[in-house]
Amino acid sequence: MDELSGQQIDELAEELRKLQKELQVLLSVSKDGAKPVALELPIGRLSRMDAMQQQSMAAANRRSLQLRLQLVSVALSAHGAGDYGYCRSCDEPIGYRRLKARPETPLCVVCQAARERKA
Repeated sequence: MDELSGQQIDELAEELRKLQKELQVLLSVSKDGAKPVALELPIGRLSRMDAMQQQSMAAANRRSLQLRLQLVSVALSAHGAGDYGYCRSCDEPIGYRRLKARPETPLCVVCQAARERKA
């Protein structure tokens, strides 16, 4: 892969900052939905089960958002250190198209595929 140009790095860093803000807003908005279901509420058994399922899905969604936010923070730190755009596994440049799709990704396509095969 070719190394990223300075303009590409700046563009991707700006996208990372926007993504970071979006994720923070989503986490803030989804906070109430992930709270445990109050058992003392006078609702039917099926309604309670539905509420518990919704709470479980909201909590899983929040964990996913938190993980992605963590990856964005790591990518922004790498940008600040001048290491952004390089695979954390093989240290080769990550392709621009891959970073454009997921600017927080820490792995190149080859290393990501190898990791997925092992899992």
